[in-house]
Amino acid sequence: MFKEYKKYWLFFFAWLLLMANILFFYIDWQDSHKGFTFAMLDVGQGDSLFIESPTGTQILVDGGPPKKILNQLSRVMSPFDRKLDAFIITNPDADHISGFLDVLKTYKVDKIFESGALTDSKTYQNLKSELEKNNVQSVLAKRGMKLYLGGGVVIDILFPDRDVSSWATNDGSIVARLSYGNTSIMLTGDATTKTEKIILAENKTALLNSTILKVGHHGSRTSSSLEFTKAIAPIYALISDGKDNKYGHPHQETLNMLTSLGAQVFRTDLLGTIVMKSDGINSRFYFQK
Repeated sequence: MFKEYKKYWLFFFAWLLLMANILFFYIDWQDSHKGFTFAMLDVGQGDSLFIESPTGTQILVDGGPPKKILNQLSRVMSPFDRKLDAFIITNPDADHISGFLDVLKTYKVDKIFESGALTDSKTYQNLKSELEKNNVQSVLAKRGMKLYLGGGVVIDILFPDRDVSSWATNDGSIVARLSYGNTSIMLTGDATTKTEKIILAENKTALLNSTILKVGHHGSRTSSSLEFTKAIAPIYALISDGKDNKYGHPHQETLNMLTSLGAQVFRTDLLGTIVMKSDGINSRFYFQK
């Protein structure tokens, strides 16, 4: 009889210890994720950005290529969290949207923001079907729109300023400026020099200046014109690209230009996921290989 009670007590004690460890892990994770978090996820040759405001609002800007995103999300989100407040699809190319199909299998999403650029690809059609099936609200992003994420985090949509449904997908990319306290990030998707010229013509330089530039189109020479990058005047330039990718991204011309302007360049192919945390005054980076 005594041996049986001892066995049950040992089992109960082990279970209690396990629950305590999980609780401590969760509390520690919550404490470490206070403040503002911005992460350029290492999804290979594609784009995916994770944003979390101090109040806990979470947005995923692009989903990258297939079978890459879930592992990266698990490194910046709580294992108990299975909800995202919104997707932003900067453009409907496969290297920006395929991963969303994986995310929808695991996470609940409230709404999506799109540029209005269109493609007849099977991947895009499948994604639209899944979004409808999951009752995800679709919103057309337009210049002048402000997304308030809570805790002082704001996303200002700078482009599109018109109907881009007939435009090339890269030309029609969403461009937005994310700000929190002293930290600001220019989000460019795959926007080309054509798009950049429109944004420069419509906005004063003071409204474009940003601490961080998410370099357009993986560092391609078709984006990040000298005039546009000068207006941004970034301290840091972040590039999402796959190791030894077939496109040669980032192009050397882009790297040379960024360096000449004094920007410190961080690349996912060299550093892995790039995480920036800010309290609104001070910011710090760390990297996850």
